[in-house]
Amino acid sequence: MRTQSRRGPAWIAGTVTFLALLISVSFYPAVKDGGVVRYSIEWLPQLGLDFSLRLDGFAWLFSLVITAIGFLVIVYARYYMSEEDPVPRFFSFLLAFMGAMLGIVLSGNVILLSIFWELTSIFSFLLISYWHNTAAARDGARMALTITGIGGFCLLIGLILLGHIVGSYDLDKILASGDIIRNHPLYLPALILILLGALTKSAQFPFHFWLPNAMAAPTPVSAYLHSATLVKAGVFLLARFWPVLAGTNEWFYIVGAAGIITLLLGAYFAMFQQDLKGLLAYSTISHLGLITTLLSLGSPLATVAAIFHMLNHATFKASLFMAAGIIDHETGTRDMRRLSGLFRYMPFTGALAIVASAAMAGVPLLNGFLSKEMFFAEAIETHADSILDRMLPYVATLASAFSVAYSLRFIQTVFFGPAPTDLPIAKPHEPPRWMRFPIELLVVVCLVVGIVPALSVAPFLHAAVVSVLNADTPQYSLSLWHGFNLPVIMSIVALVGGTVFYFAFKDYLSRCDDGPPIFRRLKGQRIFERVLVEVSWHWARTAEKRIGTRKLQPQLRWVVVTGFAAGLLPLYLSGFEAKHFSFLGADPVFAAVWAIGICLAIGTAFFAKYHRLAALVMLGGVGLIVCMTFIWLSAPDLAITQLLVEIVTTVLILLGLRWLPKRTEGIDDTVDLRARFRRFRDLALAVICGVGMMFISYAVMTMPVPDAIANYFLENAYSKGGGRNVVNVILVDFRGFDTLGEIAVLGVVALTVYALMRRFRPAPDSMEMPEQQRIQNRFDEERPERSAGDTVRDYLLVPSVIMQWMFPFVIALSVYIFMRGHDAPGGGFSAGLTLSIAFLLQYLAGGTRWAEDRIRILPLRWMGAGLLIATATGIGAWFFGYPFLTSHFQYLDVPLIGKVPAASALLFDLGVFLLVVGSTVLILVALAHQSIRINRLRALDADKAKGD
Repeated sequence: MRTQSRRGPAWIAGTVTFLALLISVSFYPAVKDGGVVRYSIEWLPQLGLDFSLRLDGFAWLFSLVITAIGFLVIVYARYYMSEEDPVPRFFSFLLAFMGAMLGIVLSGNVILLSIFWELTSIFSFLLISYWHNTAAARDGARMALTITGIGGFCLLIGLILLGHIVGSYDLDKILASGDIIRNHPLYLPALILILLGALTKSAQFPFHFWLPNAMAAPTPVSAYLHSATLVKAGVFLLARFWPVLAGTNEWFYIVGAAGIITLLLGAYFAMFQQDLKGLLAYSTISHLGLITTLLSLGSPLATVAAIFHMLNHATFKASLFMAAGIIDHETGTRDMRRLSGLFRYMPFTGALAIVASAAMAGVPLLNGFLSKEMFFAEAIETHADSILDRMLPYVATLASAFSVAYSLRFIQTVFFGPAPTDLPIAKPHEPPRWMRFPIELLVVVCLVVGIVPALSVAPFLHAAVVSVLNADTPQYSLSLWHGFNLPVIMSIVALVGGTVFYFAFKDYLSRCDDGPPIFRRLKGQRIFERVLVEVSWHWARTAEKRIGTRKLQPQLRWVVVTGFAAGLLPLYLSGFEAKHFSFLGADPVFAAVWAIGICLAIGTAFFAKYHRLAALVMLGGVGLIVCMTFIWLSAPDLAITQLLVEIVTTVLILLGLRWLPKRTEGIDDTVDLRARFRRFRDLALAVICGVGMMFISYAVMTMPVPDAIANYFLENAYSKGGGRNVVNVILVDFRGFDTLGEIAVLGVVALTVYALMRRFRPAPDSMEMPEQQRIQNRFDEERPERSAGDTVRDYLLVPSVIMQWMFPFVIALSVYIFMRGHDAPGGGFSAGLTLSIAFLLQYLAGGTRWAEDRIRILPLRWMGAGLLIATATGIGAWFFGYPFLTSHFQYLDVPLIGKVPAASALLFDLGVFLLVVGSTVLILVALAHQSIRINRLRALDADKAKGD
């Protein structure tokens, strides 16, 4: 059963990814000659915000890498993951990350790109912390999320500045505005912010330290995120905006300095690692530094080399991570000091790892050699008269020599030498055939690209290069031999020098446990933790002491004051004055009704301290006054909703009051001066905010305003929405997206209440049994033959019978309100509240156990089904070429009934209905189960008393 549970999710994830791969491949003819495929859905066109997808050759190449390597990683993970692991969760996170990564490369709107950028940070956090029971996974995930999250926030601000400079957030318009951007005063701030996002994501100096700590993730995560996708997002962004941001001194010095330092430090650190994944992590940092350095040069040929190396690095590094995972899987360790001579036990895996390591080292006839040669060729060119440019050939050769050294160390230490004697698994062996298949395929790619690049990769690379450089695309060649020139000499020096260095210092490298020399004490993780402690302990604690509190009243006070200021500020800025008000023509009867409402509100505030039930009754009276106001102002939909909300909330609050502590203060109790001041302050704040809201509401209803919006809805509610109830058509059609967001918030609130109530422990004095229930219990003890729900029915005999009889009638009323909502007052929200009242009555009539024994209620499924149906209704419009949540209606001929109006908005309203019912009942269940919990506590106390 465990193997089956691992196989099923892998098949589902693999099928989805393979279909995505086929879809990506199918778009190649459209983009191979510089074509661009676009798809856009309007969202907020007035602000330039659309859901816009854009596929060119560069995005296509990355989509191919994301889906192809993603598919291979899923095949590999099917065998790597343990049967004890929650595999469905793993594949869910992996697919979610894959979707977010595809969103980055396909976004045609930079704000949408920023959203997907943050999603990759979130899903990578979940993947890195997959084994959350280990401290290393938690710390690594927190560090990755903190660094990339801060970078993502900077990126968002930078992209907003970029959109402001161009006047549009559309990626095509931004890419066509290079001169405007580079000559704008905001170029430097926008550049720095965008580079912060890119450099943090691609683990470039000084943000490189998060990547090695992320190696606590499962190896399939490392093979996918930390070689082919997540860390490539930063360099993808640099290449994407290269035409508009590159070519300036600021770009060269910032990007070049970060890339060169990262290139050298990453290679240097990699040589001294004792953990296989640690070595691969630092080598990844170094190769990303190589790509960043190429992009900093401002040369079209360097950009070609950078794009080529992105592809090459993804293939050989993903295969190496998976090989390291196989070694760990079959030996039980990744410690290179314990590994040796594995080639005799794992010859096929060893051969594959050796070829991939050679590609990483830049050995001829492998793909890594070609892009390394292009790097050397660009390193010797003069791009800027600066120390960075002059030192680049030496840095490139030295870093390449280091790359040869750590690649040799990987090969020689792990696969050659004496047989291992200190392994957790006594006799290693080859992994299952299909676990090795992804490595085999990637290694074949390394060989084919390295031997026949012009036939294998040249067309795909050309499509990507043309889409980035456009008219600046240079002439370049992927030939294996360009003559005996300086780049070839640099390659020979690097290969020979790296080999000599490794064999001269291999014993020292294996003994170096405390990190590389010179930098042993300079640990990025330690610096990060100290900064985090400083921020969280000193700054956050200081802020918490000054403005924070655990008391509910001050928190509500701040919320009310903030809301009042937020409402007052736009009125002040718009020049609103009190002289605009006019009370002429006010109806005295209406004024008298509201005078009663004001008195009830004052009574609520007064009795809240002394008698909660009386305060609740008066609060309900205020709600009824509001309901009458809606009727008076000809708003029957609002009146129905308000009445139903009052019924539901009053009962739920009443159930909650049962578990609050008793009041000990009386009316005549003396109160100190501070308490009096606090109450007068709260009273003044409530009066000011209440009067302010009254004036705003009255002004909106009485001031002369353009009626174009109202007329539009009145004129188009039936012709475009298929309904005569304008209010409901607005909610489910014209403003359906708002309603979708509101019901999602309602579901979150219900889940939050349920989670809080599960941890809620009633006040000790509220656990005492009421007098009426004690009398009833004594009566029940004399009649042991009685069933569980009889107590409540005896106590509320007549009401309980009436409530049970009302159940089918309330259900019928709910269906009636739901069906008439599109043409008359009603709708999904009102119908949902009505059905919730039906369930409330059953809980009140028979008690929690009695109701749940007879009515199977699954509120979470109701909520999930409602949200899915509402969302699916909106997505359905896309298949017919319409924007999200576009409604359609027509008349259906029903036998014996005739023509019946049918609108797709009815399905959306059904989603609203289900989610409202589920949310309300979930809160009801959370409150009702407190009584069951209390009964259990009482039974335990009784058993304990008998034992004593």
